[in-house]
Amino acid sequence: MGFTDCGILSERRHNDDESDEAMPKKSDSQQGVAGGSPSQLIDARIEELGDWRGETLARIRALIKEADPDVVEEWKWRGVPTWYHDGIVCTGETYKKVVKATFAKGASLEDPSGLFNSSLEGNVRRAIDFQEGEEIDEKAFKDLIRAAVALNESS
Repeated sequence: MGFTDCGILSERRHNDDESDEAMPKKSDSQQGVAGGSPSQLIDARIEELGDWRGETLARIRALIKEADPDVVEEWKWRGVPTWYHDGIVCTGETYKKVVKATFAKGASLEDPSGLFNSSLEGNVRRAIDFQEGEEIDEKAFKDLIRAAVALNESS
């Protein structure tokens, strides 16, 4: 996903994998489809996936909340879990072969552990593609979340 400075979806690329993101008709960030809260919609997405992608999305979500207990969950762009703290921290997208964590300002973040492995060509965002069976470097991921929050707070 591409982001503009105001947080609006500007483009979508995903390594030729088809998205499994649900396409609800309403994309309001504070109240989702059928009145569900963003957190409830994310819970439903995790359950709906029912495989390694749901487990990975759930683990990423837990790590984000551990790294920043004040993070706010939203449901954006017709079905993309999005985490905010003074701006977009990252999104959690699910595709057939990867679960992607896209950091809105990732190009401005230090990544000493080399987690970023996708969307490396742009000047703004960076992403991490998690594949089936891949272990998450939890410490490095939480460090990136904290760095993204600090960057948002300083902007």
